[in-house]
Amino acid sequence: MASTGDDRRPKYQRIADSLREAIQSGEYGPGDRLPGENDLIAEHGVARMTARQALGVLKDEGLAESRKGAGVFVRSFRPLRRRGIQRLSQDQWGSGRSIWSADIETRTLTVDQVAVSEEAAPEHVDRVLDLGQGETVCVRRRRFVLDEKPVMFATSYLPTSVVAGSAITQKDTGPGGTYARLAELGYKPVHFREEIRSRMPTRDEAQQLGISAGTPVILICRTAFAGEGRPVEINEMTLDAASYVLEYDFDA
Repeated sequence: MASTGDDRRPKYQRIADSLREAIQSGEYGPGDRLPGENDLIAEHGVARMTARQALGVLKDEGLAESRKGAGVFVRSFRPLRRRGIQRLSQDQWGSGRSIWSADIETRTLTVDQVAVSEEAAPEHVDRVLDLGQGETVCVRRRRFVLDEKPVMFATSYLPTSVVAGSAITQKDTGPGGTYARLAELGYKPVHFREEIRSRMPTRDEAQQLGISAGTPVILICRTAFAGEGRPVEINEMTLDAASYVLEYDFDA
């Protein structure tokens, strides 16, 4: 294992840095078990809390994961490359493909939680969608799981007056998803806007994504616009930052 180096750093940070270097050099590969707390205590002469903090740093960074009763292992999950522009192309949903197919390649994606309801619009949604007095929204809540790991949950809001009676109000929206159904209803999305932020997760978000409190989440708010600039959907997504690479590929 690499030298801990600079003594001015806290002991747990020096140990974490050393383990990180060992992972990056290939000394520990994906799926390998890392030295446990007892191993670190014996090797570095530190307290159990210090050893636990060191392993916690790697877990918070998404480099390692705990397996109950087995120890801490180098994370083998391959980050998902989210192709922000290609995935929203009409060539995707217009041909009946899921927008996720641009990201996942041959990997297995499931939606393990789906809930659809009609609700009063939150104030910020009402303002962006420019709803009429008392107009409700169709709310679609989903959690997405890739390779058996939760990676994102999302909440979409669409005007009930636009989607009432359509497959959008059902759990399964059919080939091409929500955007293909909007096109069939005469509200084909022609423009998208995404706003991206990052912060630490709330307790509920950490639980939903199966991440530690120290792993950041990425927040993406996408608004879909039909012709003449009419907003027809707001989709608020919360992503496990350690599970994603955000890719934007476009011509100059």
